[in-house]
Amino acid sequence: MSVAVWPSSLPKPTRSGYQSKINDPRLAKNTSTGPVGWRRRWSSRSRSVSLSLQVDRSQKAVFDQFYEQETKDGSLPFWMPDPVTDGWPLLTSDGTPLLTSDGTPLLMAALWLCLWGKETPVDRIVGTEFTISFSVEVMP
Repeated sequence: MSVAVWPSSLPKPTRSGYQSKINDPRLAKNTSTGPVGWRRRWSSRSRSVSLSLQVDRSQKAVFDQFYEQETKDGSLPFWMPDPVTDGWPLLTSDGTPLLTSDGTPLLMAALWLCLWGKETPVDRIVGTEFTISFSVEVMP
């Protein structure tokens, strides 16, 4: 079985809907006196990321089909472009974009292996478009 891939026809998530949190791999040590100590609960950690998309009606249908059919109502993992890294230009230390010999900017590429978050996606109508809010767990 192959892993589903995020539809390329969907837009990048909005900046305003982005929120990321590392899932804490620590466990407090039981101490009868003194300050709290910590130890690792597990050796790897996932990241919870909240995202939102601004889509038109046909893009909403693509999202719905991906969620319902490709990932079986959110139960299967999928590959998704990292919205913080993927497609952004590589920069020099002074902020100048690195270019190929024909002047095209070099772009970074990064993929996340994701599972859908605990809550199912929520959509709302904004004018003639839809805002879809959802969360993913980015696997280590």
